[in-house]
Amino acid sequence: MNRSDTEGEEQDKGIKGLFGRIGQALSGEPRDRDELVDLLRDAQQRELFDVEAQSMLEGVLQVSEMQVRDIMVPRGQMVVIRRDDDIDSVLERAIESGHSRFPVVGESRDEVVGIVLAKDLLRHFAERRPASFNVREYLRPPAFIPESKRLNVLLSDFRESRNHMAIVVDEYGGVSGLVTIEDVLEQIVGDIDDETDTEDDEGDLIRQSPTVYHVRGLTPLEDFNEALGTRLEDEEFDTIGGLVTHALGHLPDQGEEVSLDELRFRVLRADSRRISLLEVTLPEAVPDDDSDNQA
Repeated sequence: MNRSDTEGEEQDKGIKGLFGRIGQALSGEPRDRDELVDLLRDAQQRELFDVEAQSMLEGVLQVSEMQVRDIMVPRGQMVVIRRDDDIDSVLERAIESGHSRFPVVGESRDEVVGIVLAKDLLRHFAERRPASFNVREYLRPPAFIPESKRLNVLLSDFRESRNHMAIVVDEYGGVSGLVTIEDVLEQIVGDIDDETDTEDDEGDLIRQSPTVYHVRGLTPLEDFNEALGTRLEDEEFDTIGGLVTHALGHLPDQGEEVSLDELRFRVLRADSRRISLLEVTLPEAVPDDDSDNQA
């Protein structure tokens, strides 16, 4: 037997051993979702898989229990294009929002007549015919779904139809919001930020007043301390969200508060896996030369 054969057998044994340990961890036949999550967390602590894999596994379980109404963009926050908008208005809306898809509405937001893609607008200008623009030429049929639709079913529908956006309607047929495939995937893998996201553009630390800041949960402690002149430390956690979660002793709900070294933290946004946004109140203002520093 040559060396490569020996290495192959060792790899096979390692893989079989890994699945054997996972099977052993799950052999207790959990009676409900909470027990299954506890088993997954125990398996992660024994390093059968890493923290990111655990987070995604829990996200998959969460998606199967959530409905569209839990994550949709509300009607009032929808960025829409009106059917009769001229090209300048359409371009301004597309550039300001940075979105790739837009609902097109008629007389009101309840009258969604189609979806237009930013790439279709680019093609129009690539063909050098801006004077002849009519958004009706680029309308794609909208997909309408009820607020009660399960996210795992919606994700499957998105994959089959190759749609990336759906219009959400209430029980009376009125438009209540919209949802995208990215919204669903973020429930599994966490926030998917890109260069157009507002929070990313403004930075991890956003000054609201001389003593109040908004800070993203994933902000590294080192950056937080440098920006605000604080000395928060924790050997187990690298981010401000992790530190606050540890201080509270559980994954917090929106509105929960905790004090650390004379700083007051209030949870502005969080899901079942992590803190997304915090408000921090300082005992006194940061000196002027550092007050506008954004991590």
